[in-house]
Amino acid sequence: MDLHSVCKRLSAASQKLASSSASEKNKALDAVAKALDKNRALIITANKLDIDAARANGTSESIIDRLMLDDKRIDGIVASIRDVINQTDPVGEELGGWKTPNGLTIRQVRVPLGVVAIIYENRPNVTVDAFSLAYKSGNAILLRGSSSSYKSNVAIVKVIKQALAGAGEPDAIELVEVREHDHSDVDQILNAVGLIDVCLPRGGKKLIQNVVQNARVPVIETGSGVCHLYVDEFANLEMACRIAENAKIQRPSVCNAIECIVVHKTVADKFLPMLEKTFAGRVKLHADERSLPLLKDAVPATDEDYGNEYLDYECCIKVVDTIEEAINYINTHNTKHSESIISESRANTRLFQSMVDASCVYVNASTRFTDGGEFGFGAELGISTQKLHVRGPMGIKVLTTTKYLIDGDGQIR
Repeated sequence: MDLHSVCKRLSAASQKLASSSASEKNKALDAVAKALDKNRALIITANKLDIDAARANGTSESIIDRLMLDDKRIDGIVASIRDVINQTDPVGEELGGWKTPNGLTIRQVRVPLGVVAIIYENRPNVTVDAFSLAYKSGNAILLRGSSSSYKSNVAIVKVIKQALAGAGEPDAIELVEVREHDHSDVDQILNAVGLIDVCLPRGGKKLIQNVVQNARVPVIETGSGVCHLYVDEFANLEMACRIAENAKIQRPSVCNAIECIVVHKTVADKFLPMLEKTFAGRVKLHADERSLPLLKDAVPATDEDYGNEYLDYECCIKVVDTIEEAINYINTHNTKHSESIISESRANTRLFQSMVDASCVYVNASTRFTDGGEFGFGAELGISTQKLHVRGPMGIKVLTTTKYLIDGDGQIR
C-alpha cells in the first residue's frame, strides 16, 4: 500500500469536505443510502463468501453473527445513515465567544479532524457507520478491516464510492487491501505521522493493545467489553434475571454484553437458582467457590475467568459480602466499558454510579444500551474507554476538534 499517496488523496478530499455545507453532505449521504439499498444483493453475496470461509476455518457462530449481513441488517445500515443525515452538522458550531478589552472578537468553533483511520475486526456494518459519521463531520476516512470481512468491505466501499462519484467526494473513503497474516499495513498506519490525524482501533483486546502501545499518531482508544452486572442485596430478583438474560444472551459476541454477574451474599441462595432457570442451559456458568454449591450445572471458575471477555454463551459468577467489595472487584477486572447495578436502594445505586470506573454505569437496566444508535447518535465509531477527548459511545462530534477565530481592526500587541 502506498500510504503516502492514499493519505494525500484523503487529505485533499477532507479539505473540500471541510467547506461543504450540511445540505451538500446530506445529499451525498442520501445517495449512498439509496445505493446500498439498491445493491444489497451484491453485498449479501460477498458477505456469504466471507461467512463460508469463516465457517471453514472453524470460527464460532457467535463471531460469525458479528460478521453476517442479511436484509434486516442492510435495512439497519440504511436506517443508520438516515439517522446520521438527521443529526445536526457539528462543523461550524460556535462553542463560545467573547470580546477582549482591546476590541478583539474571539470565537471558538468546531472543525473536522481531517484524515481519520479506523482499524477494526469482523463487523462490516462498521464500514458504513465509520464512513457516514466521518463524512457528515467533514472528515475523510481510511478503513482497515479484517481479512475475515474483506470481501464484504470491498463490496460496500465500491457501492459507496460509486454513489459519491455522482453526489459527493469519492476520494473521502479508502479501504486498505488486506492480506491474511500480513499486518505490515497496520504498522504503516500507526506510524503515519503528518498523514493521519487520528486512529481508532475497534475490536478485541489484542488489536486494541497493539494500536495503543505502538501508535505514533494520536489514538482514541475503544475498549474490549468486560462488562459486569451487580445484583445488590436490595435487588428486585425477577428484574435482575430479565436484565441478565438480555445482557448476556441477546447478542453475546458484542462488547456491551455482560461477562460476569456479581451477586451479594444475602440474595445468592435465592437468585442463583433463578438465574440458572432463566438461562435454561443456554449459558455455561463459571462459578466461584461460594456460588458453585448453589448451581446445579456450573464449572469451577479459575483466575483466568475473572476479567475474561468470552464473547460467547459463557459467564462468570462471583459472590461478594458488600457493595464496596463488588465495586472493588469490578474496578479491578473491568475494561472501563459498561457496568450495571440492580437495586432498589437509592443510596447503593448512587454509590455504585459514583465509584465504578467505566464509561457507562447503569441502574436497573441492561448494558446492551451502550450504543450510539440507542444514545441517539444515529451510528457510532465505537465505545471509547479512555478519559481524554471523549468517553462512551462515539458519535459525530467525536470527529471534530476546535479552533479559535479572532477578528480585529488593526490591533497590535
